[in-house]
Amino acid sequence: MGVILQHEINYRISITNKKTNCMKKVLFSILVCSLSLVASAQQSWSNDPMHSRLGFVVKHLTISEINGQFSTFSVKVKTTKPDFTDMKVSVTAKTASISTGVEMRDNHLKTADFFEVEKYPELTFESTSLKKISDKKFTLTGNLTLHGVTKPVTLHVTYYGTVVNPMSKKNTFGFHITGAVKRSDYGIGAKFPEQLVSDVIQIVADGEFVND
Repeated sequence: MGVILQHEINYRISITNKKTNCMKKVLFSILVCSLSLVASAQQSWSNDPMHSRLGFVVKHLTISEINGQFSTFSVKVKTTKPDFTDMKVSVTAKTASISTGVEMRDNHLKTADFFEVEKYPELTFESTSLKKISDKKFTLTGNLTLHGVTKPVTLHVTYYGTVVNPMSKKNTFGFHITGAVKRSDYGIGAKFPEQLVSDVIQIVADGEFVND
């Protein structure tokens, strides 16, 4: 009788262990699938430098506009939602790459009168929030660090769409960004009055982005 009882106990323990192991395998499979879904939803993009621009517009003598850009820059984007509302954007630009098409003016902009590129070799932008306005319109808020000063700025973003680039065969996302900052907020060109160079600098940028 004792032997039979022991066999019964051993049998029940064996069944319980098998059920436990089976449950562990099921839970593990669910966890792996969940992590795979999260990973597949996460997207990390970089701008295509050949088809992107980080530009600005400044008024001269209050009567004309001068266009310029930072030729060397990179943009990193991370998002998990199809509508991009959780998008995080990081921008880094080399201030010495400033270009307005006139070498003498560009050299002056690099000096202590303006950007002090040797002391402040980079400008950066780190987003803090993205608000959806309409299907293709957003406002992007973040911190712009320029000339050793960090201040919040709000930019206007237009989503132009997504296409498959026939050359690379990759999904390519297009955005247009505008905004405005005051150079006086960043201590740039303090010796130059607004009648000579406008205090408000318009930001105009375009980006094509591909998955990393």
